[in-house]
Amino acid sequence: MTWDWQVFLQDTGGGETYLQWMMSAWGWTLSVALCSLAVALVVGSLMGILRTTPNKWLVLLGNAWTELFRNVPLLVQIFLWYHVIPSIFTSLRQVPSFVLVVFALGFFTSARIAEQVKAGIQALPKGQRYAGLAMGLTLPQTYRYVLLPMAFRIVIPPLTSESMNIVKNSSVAFAVSIAELTMFAMQAQEETSRGIEIYLAVTGLYFVSAFAINRVALLIEHRVAVPGMIGGGK
Repeated sequence: MTWDWQVFLQDTGGGETYLQWMMSAWGWTLSVALCSLAVALVVGSLMGILRTTPNKWLVLLGNAWTELFRNVPLLVQIFLWYHVIPSIFTSLRQVPSFVLVVFALGFFTSARIAEQVKAGIQALPKGQRYAGLAMGLTLPQTYRYVLLPMAFRIVIPPLTSESMNIVKNSSVAFAVSIAELTMFAMQAQEETSRGIEIYLAVTGLYFVSAFAINRVALLIEHRVAVPGMIGGGK
């Protein structure tokens, strides 16, 4: 068996090399992952907060959201967003598939982040909430200025794992014809019959992406660690 890495310098027939195509696909993968992560952090944090409030209806809403999106397979959610929801809400037929995938992946991940944010808030001493309210802060202000800054420091490690997972989960975008890394690998392998080189290169890019997120998150964790708290330094 011989490996031919020159395959990446071959022309695809469309005016670019396979290397250029792969870099473009990598860009789409990162775009899907980062945009989905932004959606997941915002929505997941909100749902995690709702699940720790004294209002039982808000808790019920947060629980319903979490159970719905974490118990339906991601690929099924992608197809629901791409095929079913636009059929019900016809105005969404004009929305690019990229946006639909971002929301599908973002909402799927938000359910997991909601669990982590809830756990982070509940890990704090109850006295912190009471102290904030006793100082005259409203409940939203207590969450914003007292609880969330500490809770997010606690949950950075699991959030790091979710951030890495969202890069890997972005591969499902190939199912709705987004030209990300997995779609590139499948099509390039068919055209060149050099599956080993193609898939090794794509695997390396997934690894680099996830590893970079891990290093950035670790740096953030060290910068914001609070001495004496969970995960904090001495």
